[in-house]
Amino acid sequence: MSLIPIILEDLGQARAYANDMLSHVDESLWFRQPAEGINHVAWQVGHMAIAQYGLCLKRVRGFQSTDDQVIPVEEYGKLFGKGSQPSPSEHDYPLPVEIRGAFDSVYAAVEREVAALDENTLTESAGPPHPMFTTKGGSLRFSAKHEMLHVGQIGLLRRLLGCQILR
Repeated sequence: MSLIPIILEDLGQARAYANDMLSHVDESLWFRQPAEGINHVAWQVGHMAIAQYGLCLKRVRGFQSTDDQVIPVEEYGKLFGKGSQPSPSEHDYPLPVEIRGAFDSVYAAVEREVAALDENTLTESAGPPHPMFTTKGGSLRFSAKHEMLHVGQIGLLRRLLGCQILR
């Protein structure tokens, strides 16, 4: 049995849930922080985009010169990468439509490239050590879990910003 369809299904379910959650957050709230130092929705979406790029593309097939057409890798790494600090100023970030565009562009590339993978690729080393996985297949599987973690944070941000609770 091939794991690739299962991985694609997991990634798709996480993305569908993320998209649903984001459909209930007005873009005017994307840069609001409920308290100083707390990440905002824009950071969460940008972080999910650059993390999915790293977990599903870079770790699986390496950096490619065309990657900046998918997501501005260096800029998003600085703004939204692990360890980045949220800025309360929306002027420090791309517009929500641009962040959302990168989020969607990475996912489209992941769908395309993962669907074309050879099953044997999944057991290969995923590069630098990570506490959650060692193989490329593990990196892909972790990406869906990572996205769900941040969708949960968006749900909490929604509540802290006074948005209606979703049922």
